[in-house]
Amino acid sequence: MQYKEKVIENLYKISSPERYTGNEWNSINKDWDPERLKVALAFPDVYEIGMSHLGLKILYHLINREDDMLAERVYAPWQDMEDLMKKEEIPLYTLESYHEIKDFDILGFTLQYEMSYTNILNMLDLSGLSIHASERKEEDPLIIAGGSTVFNSEPIAEFIDLFFVGEVESILIELLNKYKTLKAEGLSKSEILKSLNKIPGIYVPSLHSEEYGEKGEILSLNSAEGEKERVKKQVVQNLDQAFYPTDFIVPYRDTVHERVVLEISRGCTRSCRFCAAGMAYRPVRERSVERLMDLAEKALKATGYDEISLTSLSTVDYTEAKKLVQAMTERFSDQMISVSLSSLRVDKFSVELAEEVNKVRKTGLTFAPEAGTQRLRDVINKNINEDDIYSAARSAFENGWSKIKLYFMIGLPTETMEDVKGIAEMAKKIRNIGQEVRKNTKKRMRRIEVSVSVSTFVPKVFTPFQWHQMDDVETIIKKHDYLRDNIKGRSFSFSWNDPELSRLEGVLARGDRRLSKVIATAWKKGSRFEGWHECFEPRIWGEAFRENDIQPEDYLRERGEEEIFSWEKLDIGIPKSFLLKEYKNAQAEILIDDCRFADCHSCAICGNFEVDLELVGGKTNELQN
Repeated sequence: MQYKEKVIENLYKISSPERYTGNEWNSINKDWDPERLKVALAFPDVYEIGMSHLGLKILYHLINREDDMLAERVYAPWQDMEDLMKKEEIPLYTLESYHEIKDFDILGFTLQYEMSYTNILNMLDLSGLSIHASERKEEDPLIIAGGSTVFNSEPIAEFIDLFFVGEVESILIELLNKYKTLKAEGLSKSEILKSLNKIPGIYVPSLHSEEYGEKGEILSLNSAEGEKERVKKQVVQNLDQAFYPTDFIVPYRDTVHERVVLEISRGCTRSCRFCAAGMAYRPVRERSVERLMDLAEKALKATGYDEISLTSLSTVDYTEAKKLVQAMTERFSDQMISVSLSSLRVDKFSVELAEEVNKVRKTGLTFAPEAGTQRLRDVINKNINEDDIYSAARSAFENGWSKIKLYFMIGLPTETMEDVKGIAEMAKKIRNIGQEVRKNTKKRMRRIEVSVSVSTFVPKVFTPFQWHQMDDVETIIKKHDYLRDNIKGRSFSFSWNDPELSRLEGVLARGDRRLSKVIATAWKKGSRFEGWHECFEPRIWGEAFRENDIQPEDYLRERGEEEIFSWEKLDIGIPKSFLLKEYKNAQAEILIDDCRFADCHSCAICGNFEVDLELVGGKTNELQN
């Protein structure tokens, strides 16, 4: 059923009605043909966040390329819209056609962040669907999910029918075609799921279970008879040949990223030991300069944007970075189209590259030293030293930047208060370098500003630190207090994460299926939008844990080397033995090099996926010169 008229006549009652109207430039409105497979793509956060998510853009246009399929979008409604929908009896609907979610064959969620899990339940409920997969009806849409947190999907496994693991471009159309065929044959949902489970990369949680011991430990991971024991992630082997959209939807309102986004590479082999994406998205694959230039031309023409963002896990590690940036600035600068870099390393090369892209408009520079001392940077395998950091800062100031933002983490393995003290000392030294340059330059230069942002380290699955315990709230607050007292003054700004929220993220990040009860209870008590500081209520979650007799500390503790993890139902291609070896290397402060330009470290990813590193510039780049 469609709800357009009812929605439009009520939108004046809420703030930001443009979140809910659709009809944007480049949105796709297909005929509601009964023969078409209908997919609702759901992002469990507000419109302006979801509209900036690259993965959703790819899925939307990839599905809509198929004549016998259509994809439409739906985002989590803010509280005022949720209240209006309940009062006016408007179910959750898609922006393209205003059809309610129940009209679709499939509802697919993008998993971006653990703190969006209650939003998933809320969106299911607003659609008139049971939150539990086992309680949904045969005629209800199939609920599927994928994305960056799929590598431990166990806390929401009770709510989702099917997960796809890895890079979905490689399997999505095959999955949808298979589902369409099976549904036409009149099979039951359970029969369909068993058949879809045979597709590589598909994880059907109802076909798997966990056995627990008296102390809550996992004794075994079990799969249904005849079903695969582990699910291997899927990888796009050639980015140049992979689908990539250029006719991005242009929103009516401000969003997080209002620009053409070009993914120049995928994967990272820097081996930062805290980084889940760096492990999960190996191996490194790069798009060619020629392909990227072609995509940029088409996307700018289709959208009218005046900025191109070059994005990857480590943008300046792209082996043709200088060539690409120079080509883009030469091609587009006369049109006042700027180029931006999504991530920089802390070195002079990054500053030089940033200087090249900022010829059109100058923005702030962001560096991520991650830790305040060299010892701790060695623990996490950051592979940068003090000279790199201060040299990059000096180069930035000398090239005209007056604002530098620094990202750090607290709570990293082996951290002491000396390491925390090092954060304040580094910030002050960088401020002093800036003031020295400003004092001695003949150029006009604004007041030096150093922004320090501190997040709390959360141990993530499939990383060397998945065994490590997480700081308690009191310790986190003590570190925050020290930094607040020692990073202050006109030249500084200091920001930090809510320690209670970080701890909850830590619980969900390494959780198992027992947490589904906690998530459901928190949602029923009104929990929504935990990622928004004004919405997060620790009291609700405390009650949810107590009512379900679950101790958060059980998930935040140090893990045993031989312990079975719930997420080991999945296979990301990197053996547990490699991760454990790296954990011990961290404790011994042993560094390993980037394997793109050094010896193989036997993470086994290339052999497991029968693919080599795809480096368009070969096994070297400007960083090694």
